[in-house]
Amino acid sequence: MSNDPLLQPYQLKHLTLRNRIIVTSHEPAYPEDGMPKERYRAYTVERARGGVALTMTAGSAAVSKDSPPVFNNLLAYKDEIVPWVREMTDAVHEAGSAIMIQLTHLGRRTRWDKGDWLPVVAPSHLREPAHRAYPKKIEDWDIERIIKDFADAAERMQAGGMDGVELEAYGHLIDQFASPITNELDSPYGGSLENRMKFCLDVFAAIRKRVGEKFILGVRYTADEQLKGGTGKAEGLEISRRLRDSGLIDYLNVVRGHIDTDPGLTDLIPIQGMANSPHLDFAGEIRAATNFPTFHAAKIPDVATARHAIAAGKVDMVGMTRAHMTDPHIVRKIMEKREEDIRPCVGANYCLDRIYQGGAAYCIHNAATGRELTMPHAIPKAEAKRKLVIVGAGPAGLEAARVAGERGHEVVVLEAANEAGGQIRLTAQSPRRREMMSIIAWRLAQCEKLGVTIRYNIWADAETILSENPDVVIVATGGLPHTDVLAEGNDLVVSSWDIISGDVKPGTNVLVFDDAGDHAALQAAEILANSGAKVEIMTPDRSFSPEVMAMNLVPYMRSLQNKDVTFTVTYRVESVEREGNGLAAHVGSDYGGVSKTRLVDQVVVNNGTIPLDDLYFELKPLSVNGGEVAYDDLIEGLPQTVARNPDGRFQLFRIGDAVSARNTHAAIYDALRLVKNI
Repeated sequence: MSNDPLLQPYQLKHLTLRNRIIVTSHEPAYPEDGMPKERYRAYTVERARGGVALTMTAGSAAVSKDSPPVFNNLLAYKDEIVPWVREMTDAVHEAGSAIMIQLTHLGRRTRWDKGDWLPVVAPSHLREPAHRAYPKKIEDWDIERIIKDFADAAERMQAGGMDGVELEAYGHLIDQFASPITNELDSPYGGSLENRMKFCLDVFAAIRKRVGEKFILGVRYTADEQLKGGTGKAEGLEISRRLRDSGLIDYLNVVRGHIDTDPGLTDLIPIQGMANSPHLDFAGEIRAATNFPTFHAAKIPDVATARHAIAAGKVDMVGMTRAHMTDPHIVRKIMEKREEDIRPCVGANYCLDRIYQGGAAYCIHNAATGRELTMPHAIPKAEAKRKLVIVGAGPAGLEAARVAGERGHEVVVLEAANEAGGQIRLTAQSPRRREMMSIIAWRLAQCEKLGVTIRYNIWADAETILSENPDVVIVATGGLPHTDVLAEGNDLVVSSWDIISGDVKPGTNVLVFDDAGDHAALQAAEILANSGAKVEIMTPDRSFSPEVMAMNLVPYMRSLQNKDVTFTVTYRVESVEREGNGLAAHVGSDYGGVSKTRLVDQVVVNNGTIPLDDLYFELKPLSVNGGEVAYDDLIEGLPQTVARNPDGRFQLFRIGDAVSARNTHAAIYDALRLVKNI
């Protein structure tokens, strides 16, 4: 038996959990028609195969028709979900893990124009800022109906083979009853703490009566809303004791904070640049005060912190949820004493931010997550060894090198700079985004183990490539800033990269023209503002920084608003000319009828990149395939067999920003799905 605290079993009522690591409830937005079909099942089962003790699905599954999901959630109010759940639970159990599901009624945390267009209900008429719906004040018959819906849904989950259900009680309807901010009801469900907790306990009582004693029930709840007028720490401790003393539940899953706004959500589920495990000590206080099984997850991305959480008795089960989106095989690697091989979560929050914009959750640097049906987490060996030359050691090039190395190929990477990283190294100049360098560091370490050769300070040309006698050449040279976007005055502007890299000194009165909406504009603006400059960010879009997305935007706004940065939407910089010692930026609008001038001393343009593709076009006539990618074969996971030039000496491909300006995930996905079949 291992003496590692993380690998010790834990007895939760009748259920023996094989170690102390869990994946807490979360919704990756993979359901089809509200059901956990093949894609959802494959994602969930992969984490079980990786060794996790307990995986919790759905964040959260809806129990009622007037709780329509605002993104793609499971619909636990439908009987047809049972066989789909059964297929998933059987597969997870076969892999050795326990499985639970989180159930909820969203209350006001949804919209009336979703699903069946039923009124949103809550214990007050107060809208939630994040979803903007004004709710109907809940009535007695609503309460009776919803309590029954919870019990019905739990019974379905039990019939589907779940080991238990967890109720979501932070930000959703149960918490809206418990919080004095959102509960304006009279007795018996409003007023005193006892009354405000009554709905939660009535729901648990109805579920327990329906499912019996041999079924795990838990609650994920906020024990401190950290919100003026809300549930504070003292009341949260009392709520914790009352939940324990109810005799209805088997564990507490503690969070701290509120999720009704983007800043609140980001503090509760911190992202990169924010402190790791910020609420772990608080969860430990709950466990000490209740002496009751306690679970917790909130930015615990590394094994060392998780091990401390268990060894120090802070919690009984530690959640590493986003970490398991990055690497589903964490536990197996711990057991095999290969912790250095664990792909690190960098806190980029691409996963969560995507679902809050209506997309599916993807990990920024594991392109197999959510694509388990088509993309491998473990790369198989190739039938025959080939030689690959990869040009560029950014995220795309290094992923291609890693995957090729795993395939058993001979791999040579040529990099023009004196170190690897590409645009990742640039973006990591921001202290808040330094964790991004782990994307590069992990791949460099993996490439070293796999025998990949990386040569720096080499500006590769066709002669260089031919001297390597490759079978396959992959151009991953990235791109350069695209600033030639104005009718006049392009020679007078600088790029966001110039500011971030420090190659250009900040001005004192600066206009940042952002037509890309990504991190670079905000990073440049932050550097400018921190230097003391007056800064205006202008975009022709109707909202600023759409590619940054909600939770990543929060730290930027806290920094930039503090420096009085101005944000101007729906205006476009059309031209720039010199005026005295400064610059005149002429501003128009896509909506027409506008002509303005900004007098500044610096204009920064952020408009993505132009592919650095000269080498690709130099090599194209020398290649077998003429650079062509058979898209159907790429999508189907088949090898590339295009042969356009019988005299060609190698296959040629380009990936990442060498094709077009996209993002880190796209670059890594390009590399994985191409090279896994070479």
